[in-house]
Amino acid sequence: MTDTAKLPTEAPVMLITGSARRVGAAIATALHASGARIALHTRQSVADAEGLAAQLNAVRADSASVLTADLLDTSTIAPLVAEVVARFGRLDGLVCNASSFFPTPLGQISEADWHDLVGSNFKAPLFLAQAAAPHLRAAGGCLINITDIHAERPLAGYPLYAAAKGALLTLTRALAIELAPEVRVNAVAPGPILWPEDDQFDAAERQAIVQHTLLKRGGTPEDIARTVRFLMLDAPYITGQVINVDGGRSAHLAT
Repeated sequence: MTDTAKLPTEAPVMLITGSARRVGAAIATALHASGARIALHTRQSVADAEGLAAQLNAVRADSASVLTADLLDTSTIAPLVAEVVARFGRLDGLVCNASSFFPTPLGQISEADWHDLVGSNFKAPLFLAQAAAPHLRAAGGCLINITDIHAERPLAGYPLYAAAKGALLTLTRALAIELAPEVRVNAVAPGPILWPEDDQFDAAERQAIVQHTLLKRGGTPEDIARTVRFLMLDAPYITGQVINVDGGRSAHLAT
């Protein structure tokens, strides 16, 4: 796919996982503003997703729809993709954004932690890509994974999350090979964009992280959304790449 002026006569369809709120909602809004039809996936935030869908449909009728699935249950993934295609008739883009994030100090890691962190950050994107691949190939589409700068530079106290995101980074490059030449596959790796809502980082920790960026400020969900939009619609010769959107934090991050 290329820019908006060259989009198909029938508007392309994008599935964004975890798109009811926060970064996922910003990605959905940006792609919708570029002319795409949007399949909003959520697991629990149905009211938020329906509110966003209503806003998007007020701009263009029947351009957004809400779908629910628990991606930790892989048996729901193929039906989710099939539902998108049944609803819109095609699938041009997939953004794997849904993710769990919490600390797992070594010595305290449980099977439940493994199931959640590896399931949401690696296993679900793999099976989503597998289910979406025939449709993306048919459309000459694009797949974008949301990774993390800590996939390459692990964060102390978060070994399992970092490992899962590292696996997703490797999967991104592997899928670029597997799905070429029909489908482009890339990743966007956020830095300090939105803080977790459960106060995992206190004020001092947040300030230290921001001060370690070269730009000395945090980013916004729109920074991620703009990068996703670029890779999805304006980068026809880019595949197998990871773009760090982190204010320069990873340029000199030691740990």
